Amino acid sequence: MAATSFRVGDVGEPVLEIRDRLCQVGLLPEERAGDPAYDGEVERAVRAFQQQRGLTANGVVDPATYRALDEARWTLGDRVLVHRPGDPVAGDDVVALQRRLLDLGFTVGRVDGLFGPTTEAAVKEFQRNVGIPPDGTCGPATLKSLRRLAPMVRGGSPNALRADERIRRAGPLLTGKVVVVDPAPVASADPELRRRAEEVTTDLARRVEGRLVATGVQAYLTTPDAGAALEEAERAAFANRTEAHLCVSLQVDVSENPGASGVATYFYGLDSHGVRSSVGERFAGLVRREIVARTDLADLRSHARSWELLRLTRMPAVRVDVGYVTNPGDAARLSDPAFRDVVAEAVVVAVQRLYLAPDADSPTGLLRIEQIKARQRGVG
Repeated sequence: MAATSFRVGDVGEPVLEIRDRLCQVGLLPEERAGDPAYDGEVERAVRAFQQQRGLTANGVVDPATYRALDEARWTLGDRVLVHRPGDPVAGDDVVALQRRLLDLGFTVGRVDGLFGPTTEAAVKEFQRNVGIPPDGTCGPATLKSLRRLAPMVRGGSPNALRADERIRRAGPLLTGKVVVVDPAPVASADPELRRRAEEVTTDLARRVEGRLVATGVQAYLTTPDAGAALEEAERAAFANRTEAHLCVSLQVDVSENPGASGVATYFYGLDSHGVRSSVGERFAGLVRREIVARTDLADLRSHARSWELLRLTRMPAVRVDVGYVTNPGDAARLSDPAFRDVVAEAVVVAVQRLYLAPDADSPTGLLRIEQIKARQRGVG
């Protein structure tokens, strides 16, 4: 089921399951659950669900949407939560547990809805604090204690405060920092459009990688090119293995609408649960504003998404969609190597600005790579 996509016109048992999930989350009326047809009503409900969950709102139940529908059916207390190495328990109940532990002052890492080793360690620490055997399993006794205690952390998101402190401790110099650059594959049924977009994406990723290395960063590409057949989870796992400070995923987009144009950035966020990566959001804004200030690409803003690359990376990660090869104006700009140089410099400058203290930062659009190199050498 999870390896297949479903859309308008499909009929059968899988559609019944999709309808049932949509009823459970309140997006379809209960009396519509027994219809085995994927019709316009289901498509609209799926789009609404995807919008809520930070997924691509195309009305198609792809594997990512199916996983999100499955996760959405769980509430905290429905089941015992336990860490399963290699196959983590996932769901809205895990999100609720992670947020509750954070409110009580425990470190859970990213609130991603995955019961991993960091969440297990937080549960064990909580259990030790309340006198429960610290087995790391969230069962009835642990839930009872969680519900009995009032939040201890006030005045700001605990994760945001920790993330800001990590950035501060890392210092302003780029030398020694690790950044993963991801040339993202392009979703298009047109092989020629896909080839053109991925060719530009790969070239842009390599330009960013080269400029990062020139400023003292240890930079890695997730794949040699955007067309390499690696899933988002595999690319996120690669980034995690490098223990990178940041991950930048780049993509040149395609659209059925030739009027679609501009640059947008994305960071991890699950707005349905009030969860966002604070550093990811700040970094996404820096990248987008630098590109907009240095080019004439339209500003399509920054957005929270729960795509796997953003969700599964342990470091702040952003996705940057740089123009559309299906738009004549964007395509002309992207075909120019000098334009791609400008975009690459904007990304590197955004990396540097993320680590600068406010009193040492530069206005948007003015900092240059040569100035960054001089900082690394201690000049100026």
